[in-house]
Amino acid sequence: MSLEVLEQLEAKVQTAVDTITLLQMELDELKEKNSQLEAEANALKEGREELERQNQQVREEHDAWQERIRTLLGKMENVE
Repeated sequence: MSLEVLEQLEAKVQTAVDTITLLQMELDELKEKNSQLEAEANALKEGREELERQNQQVREEHDAWQERIRTLLGKMENVE
């Protein structure tokens, strides 16, 4: 009887070892996927920040042109 119990225990231990191995493999895959997603998120963040800088520059140029046009219109009004 004790040999049977020992074999059952051995089977349970092997099942636990197999399960742990599979879980470790899954964890490694998830860590790799997480690293990839973090790299992608950082790239997207940098891209967004660059677009925000460009947007700000375009807004400043737009404001400068509006001011120049206002100045020219003001000069034209003074000519009349």
